[in-house]
Amino acid sequence: MAIKSVRCLEWADDRLRLLDQRVLPHQETWLEYQTWPEVAEAIRDMVVRGAPAIGVAAAYGMALAAKAGEDRSVAHAGLAASRPTAVNLFWALDRISALPDWSFEAVLREARMIELEDLQMNLAIGNHGMRLIPNPARILTICNTGALATAGHGTALGVIRSCVAEGQDVFVYSCETRPRQQGLRLTAYELMAEDIPFASIADGAAASLMRAGKIDCVIAGADRIAANGDTANKIGTYMLAVAAHHHSIPFYIAAPSSTLDPSLTDGGQIPIEEREASELTHIEGVGVAPVGCPVFNPAFDVTPGELITAIITEEGVFRPPYSF
Repeated sequence: MAIKSVRCLEWADDRLRLLDQRVLPHQETWLEYQTWPEVAEAIRDMVVRGAPAIGVAAAYGMALAAKAGEDRSVAHAGLAASRPTAVNLFWALDRISALPDWSFEAVLREARMIELEDLQMNLAIGNHGMRLIPNPARILTICNTGALATAGHGTALGVIRSCVAEGQDVFVYSCETRPRQQGLRLTAYELMAEDIPFASIADGAAASLMRAGKIDCVIAGADRIAANGDTANKIGTYMLAVAAHHHSIPFYIAAPSSTLDPSLTDGGQIPIEEREASELTHIEGVGVAPVGCPVFNPAFDVTPGELITAIITEEGVFRPPYSF
């Protein structure tokens, strides 16, 4: 069931190759990385994005550090500083750092295992999640949660893939996902590659579609989930959850267990990354705002657990009250 046609990373010839997601869908450019600082910058600059894929890329960054004989704590700290919200990043780095053997062979073996496990988790998420989806179904999603955000198949988009693989009749509404438009550029790219019926919509159109009775459920991914189910995801997810709750529409989160952070009691403790103003004031490098326009640009928001109908992981379906 894994999708082979779309991948975002691979290890080849003792280096990490990343599909540059900044230039998709119009260019398919693979970039090569031979040092951990290069990988950290690629994560920071969103060459690779999506919490699970960030974790896998960071694991391979540690392999590059081991190959060069560099101090593991320095590489760990440098890679950890690249994106503060996605807990998968820290999960993968901690797992590598805990290895008793810092040889290149041992670290590379563990990084490969992290990649394989992520794919297996995504397939399991899809299997659990598709059982929640009516047939036929009109599904709303935001950002990109597919093969481009993971080691393959995807989380929220992986649930949709699994539905299609089982012959279910689905239609996807994909929010454009301002300001970086991952839904319009990346999710649309994946859906078109696999001939899954869909329409891209402006983020502001979602609530009106719900009011018109055109949405059966919402599925989103996650970058970090607190112990009480509060979930950080791409900015705009919270307003979808509020609108879905108002219209009595199921709202699901799909994420691997590596996204859970039981050390945080609630979402108020989740660090929210703020990004540069140009993401909002410019589109494809073209300025659309007045010069000097003040900007607040958080990359994520937090959806309270009580607004989430269920959280889908590889271990099954969890419903409130959440306690991870």
